[in-house]
Amino acid sequence: MNLLARRPAALLFPVMMVLAPVVMLLAGAHAAFAQSPTPWEIGMQPGFSPVKREIIALHDFVLVIITLITIFVAGLLGWVLYRYSAKRNPVPSRNSHNTLIEVLWTVLPVLILVIIAIPSFRLVYFEDRTHDPALTLKVTAHQWYWQYSYPDQGGLDFDSHVVSDDDLKPGQLRLLDVDAPAVLPVGKDIRILATSSDVIHSFFIPSLGVQRYAIPGRTIETWVRIDKPGTYYGECNQICGTGHSIMPIAIKAVPEAEFAEWAKKAKAQQNSQLQPAGARARLAQLQP
Repeated sequence: MNLLARRPAALLFPVMMVLAPVVMLLAGAHAAFAQSPTPWEIGMQPGFSPVKREIIALHDFVLVIITLITIFVAGLLGWVLYRYSAKRNPVPSRNSHNTLIEVLWTVLPVLILVIIAIPSFRLVYFEDRTHDPALTLKVTAHQWYWQYSYPDQGGLDFDSHVVSDDDLKPGQLRLLDVDAPAVLPVGKDIRILATSSDVIHSFFIPSLGVQRYAIPGRTIETWVRIDKPGTYYGECNQICGTGHSIMPIAIKAVPEAEFAEWAKKAKAQQNSQLQPAGARARLAQLQP
């Protein structure tokens, strides 16, 4: 029996280690166009907003720090195992205190935490809110769909439901595409107000760096400025009941002129429809 037959796993592992970066690179390139999760993706989605880019920068900065700490601790442990083994050090030291070492292992972790905390707090305040927004989008979570309201557009308001498996069209993403995505203009500061009508939900769009809890009785603010046109997918990432998996989010970013035209048509259609109490306009046919 040859080596390949006897040890397929042993040979497959190095091949996977070599191919993994290539797969990740291709997946990242695909995500830059799709703005959605991709197979084999183990990192964060590419950023298409200032907040998301800052999140990625902070992640990479902290990753460098924890990598250096891991290497240092692993090297120190290896040196201790080698230098102070019973063979090389048969008579152990009886020292119980070392002032310099005790000061260092107290002060250095504090300094590291301060170095991490400064950009962390700056990012928390940066993503909190924007001044003088061009548009406000109010997001109301329900079990299990989203309601989008545009206070600046004459009370434009509609619901967004997941596209069921039976209704999926070629090219649509299962459990991500919706019947009526929220439409937003590109390059504008947009205020997002999140709330809920029943239980706690979470409005989460990874590629835009948007995540806010939707809590009944509270309105929580954040903001986004989308860099380029496209469809950006997210989902509720707070367990909210049996339909938690069917609460996707789809944001369609379009140029400002196209958004103005869509809002005008959508508002006209909403006003022309006679709806029962509590019903919302279905605007899927008006999506750009």
